Amino acid sequence: MDVNEPFRNLDLAERLLKELAANPQPAVIMEICGGQTHSLLASGLDQLLPPTLELVHGPGCPVCVTPVEMIDKAIHLAENRQVLFTTFGDMLRVPGSSGDLLAAKSRGADVRMLYSPLDALALAEQRPDKKVVFWAIGFETTAPATALAVWMARQKKVKNFSLLVSHVLVPPAMRQLLASSQNRVQAFLAAGHVCAVTGWQPYQAIAEEFHTPIVVTGFEPVDLLLGIHRAMQLLQTDCARVDNAYGRVVRRYGNEAALKRIAEVYCECDRTWRGLGMIPAGGLRLREEFAEYDAEKIFDLPSSRAAEPGPCISGLILQGLKKPPDCPSFSADCTPEHPLGAPMVSAEGACAAYYHYKTE
Repeated sequence: MDVNEPFRNLDLAERLLKELAANPQPAVIMEICGGQTHSLLASGLDQLLPPTLELVHGPGCPVCVTPVEMIDKAIHLAENRQVLFTTFGDMLRVPGSSGDLLAAKSRGADVRMLYSPLDALALAEQRPDKKVVFWAIGFETTAPATALAVWMARQKKVKNFSLLVSHVLVPPAMRQLLASSQNRVQAFLAAGHVCAVTGWQPYQAIAEEFHTPIVVTGFEPVDLLLGIHRAMQLLQTDCARVDNAYGRVVRRYGNEAALKRIAEVYCECDRTWRGLGMIPAGGLRLREEFAEYDAEKIFDLPSSRAAEPGPCISGLILQGLKKPPDCPSFSADCTPEHPLGAPMVSAEGACAAYYHYKTE
């Protein structure tokens, strides 16, 4: 039996929608994860909610928040003829200041799409003539696998393997959003897959400090409605705490084995997020004892800061201040085939979601 099947139940969805309509308190709720954005739009739930309830889309797409300067570093690495550059598929078409990885590949760079950093490690063992670099992007969700790859590389004494680390952490970004003078968010739907690793405990301090309810939420239609319903209940009772609406997956303290591996290999660092700027302790870097696997220390990489493409308002979209249709380039100069910014490229990008589900 599919464990998610009950969370696609039409009768339960209708009941939750009726209860939301019966209490039409105005509210602005941000779903953090781009996967949740796509599910909301694909199912049409956004059109069934009360008009007083506004959903805004947050920076929960790791591809989208990777800054232009990091993309430029990846392209620079890929164009090094000694390097075999590997990454997840979404990153191939994200534009830097002068092209993307696919363009670099067309010029002769050895760029490979992989599904796992462990595949990159295996490739390094098979190709001792190449320096294999894996671009380690993602939230806490993907960090355990990249940490394991580095740990295994050291155990196996593989010397031609390294990571370009772009991992980012969700709670510091939520703090930055809530601390902003432009903040409109009154409650969050936290990303269930991130919380499956971290647990929900790290969010409790944020809920209390900013008096903002946070509901850990899944991805099926009923999951999303349940998360919104519980967020509204917390707002109506003026209760600022974390509510776990994804209990079949998420526990209070998360996956302790995964967290142990992350802590062994990585430490927190300040990290630039596209749209949000520098976030204190907003990312991960390799610990000094793993410096020999840090591509930024092995290779001479550019350090200049690059600006977003002029017409692109992805920064405002990632902060929940604008929606994709507010961008004058949306579906005109900016499409999935010819993207100006990362949110139109990624499978979790808000612009891509609106393009696929909200345009004819």
